[in-house]
Amino acid sequence: MTWLYVPGDRPEVVAKALRCGADVVVIDLEDAVAPDRKDHALRATAELLSDPVPVPVHVRVNALDGPLAEHEIRTLAPLPGLAGLRLPKVQGPADVHRAAGWATVAAEPVPEHVAYVAEPVPEHLPYAAEGPVPPAGRALADHPTSVRTPPVRTPPVSTSPGTTATLAPAAPPAASALPATPALYALLESALGIEHAFAIATAHPALRGIALGEADLCGELGVQDDAGLAWPRSRAVVAARAAGLAPPPQSVHPDVHDLDGLARSCARGRALGFLGRAAIHPRQLPVIEAAYLPSAEEVAAAQEIVRAATAEGGALALPDGRFVDAAVVAAARRVLDLAGRSR
Repeated sequence: MTWLYVPGDRPEVVAKALRCGADVVVIDLEDAVAPDRKDHALRATAELLSDPVPVPVHVRVNALDGPLAEHEIRTLAPLPGLAGLRLPKVQGPADVHRAAGWATVAAEPVPEHVAYVAEPVPEHLPYAAEGPVPPAGRALADHPTSVRTPPVRTPPVSTSPGTTATLAPAAPPAASALPATPALYALLESALGIEHAFAIATAHPALRGIALGEADLCGELGVQDDAGLAWPRSRAVVAARAAGLAPPPQSVHPDVHDLDGLARSCARGRALGFLGRAAIHPRQLPVIEAAYLPSAEEVAAAQEIVRAATAEGGALALPDGRFVDAAVVAAARRVLDLAGRSR
């Protein structure tokens, strides 16, 4: 539901973030860290994640086509405290495969670090790809903090002249002793990334989610308001659901003092199909939760639907005339799953 970004070069801030109630803490090695602090940020993050942590921790690494990402991924992937790697500026499936390859062979010797060169700037689950949603603000003892997926080779996409490109199904995993791949999350921050959204979402079995990076996307598209982002946002939601992934979270709201604006923006995001949101300050967390958790009226309506479906079975009409079928019942169960979150 909530992903709180914190700068990786400030371990004291990271320590506070682990206790502030976010469902996931995202340690940022990219935009939040100055070029001359990149090495320090990686060392501090690796030290933190060398032991289990109380809440899931993701790490956003630097650009995959830059000089730092491979070393960062190889360093962090085997650590027990890592719950996921967030991959910035993903343009297509090849970027996901590159990162997965670095993560999968992380058990091998890590190459010498290169100098930094500044880059241009129950019986049902809420969502099958994600597993049970943990209660907000605290970790459960039985809630996994990382997902490790055996590597699978995906057949190439057919692009013969005169034919429409199709995505071939992934081959079944072969039995091997290769190290597992940590959970990967792709950030779509460019027009090309949006165009390839579904291909990215289905690129690798370790890819567990996609999300937008709206600041970079706005800059590339030349848009300044929500109207210009309506189609990319819907594209990300549809691509994630078509790939069997959880609905993506919204991108950050950059004004940490504008909580009313954050609430309005979350309401629009929820209407588009997003679930939860990234944050850059703890004060944003309760606003995001309030916007995305179902209201008492929504819970009551969902309970009525589930009770009726349990008693009758099959399609039916409620006393007020609403038609209920399997899809409506599934949506009602998701509402009740979200309502079951408690601090």
